[in-house]
Amino acid sequence: MVKAIRVHQLGGPQVLKWEDVELGEPKEGEIRIKNKAIGLNFIDIYFRKGVYKAATMPFTPGMEAVGEVTAVGPGLTGRKVGDIVAYAGNPMGSYAEEQILPADKLVPVPPSVDPITAASIMLKGMTAQFLVRRCFKVESGHTVLVHAAAGGVGSLLCQWANALGATVIGTVSTKEKAAQAKEDGCHHVIIYKEEDFVSRVNEITSGKGVEVVYDSVGKDTFEGSLACLKPRGYMVCFGQSSGTPDPVPLSALAPKSLFLTRPSMMQYTSTRDELLETAGEVFANVASGVLRVRVNHKYPLSEAAQAHADLENRRTTGSVVLIP
Repeated sequence: MVKAIRVHQLGGPQVLKWEDVELGEPKEGEIRIKNKAIGLNFIDIYFRKGVYKAATMPFTPGMEAVGEVTAVGPGLTGRKVGDIVAYAGNPMGSYAEEQILPADKLVPVPPSVDPITAASIMLKGMTAQFLVRRCFKVESGHTVLVHAAAGGVGSLLCQWANALGATVIGTVSTKEKAAQAKEDGCHHVIIYKEEDFVSRVNEITSGKGVEVVYDSVGKDTFEGSLACLKPRGYMVCFGQSSGTPDPVPLSALAPKSLFLTRPSMMQYTSTRDELLETAGEVFANVASGVLRVRVNHKYPLSEAAQAHADLENRRTTGSVVLIP
């Protein structure tokens, strides 16, 4: 038996229960790992609330972790007991002391990156990678708008876009978060509770708008984000922390020939080669200092409910990890 967080009914943080679960031995093509650190992400909240539907009920949430290999399935080569590995994405279930995973979903963690850092950046870092490198390829001279710029993904987007030579505009909720966003490469920071972000973006860009908006907030920022785009700009919606945006008719995109996309990391790491390339670039940028990870909050795994409440109520900055 191992301990894990289980969800038996959808709802608030209180539905996260600390329970004993059975865990067998790895089968062919599988590996068993003992988790050292588990990344907390907003997608975990979406599954807990039912915004995204889990494949089974009850379920163990969690989409990323770093752990030590404790057993290898029959006939599997290339992995051995004691290896430090990471994973992000499907299958869900990282909120556990130990778990069994398909070997092809795991990537080696280089010695230059410690397990807590790796767990805090695996999913967020790979998300940032496909957003700035493939979904819309940020280049020198671009101006980008990043909502929730002090959040886990937002802070990495700011750092990465800055390193690529873009002018970065970020929105945050407090002065404290504004200071962090500036440290992370934001050239212009907008405290949206104090000023209208659409007007400020218009002012900063001299009315030209931005090439791309990276929006993880959703309902509260969606219409304003569209207004911030220049002609042929890209609206990249990768989350909805404030709720799902209202439907928009296609005709609303026509006046400026705008592009609208709702990408998923699963489609950008669907092959083994894509997974290794994406994770490899993230870890390389951490090792070189291009990406700085702030693990500002650590919670025992048994206190996942409190961690969820704090993240959902915007009481956190940077990355949050759960420690088994």
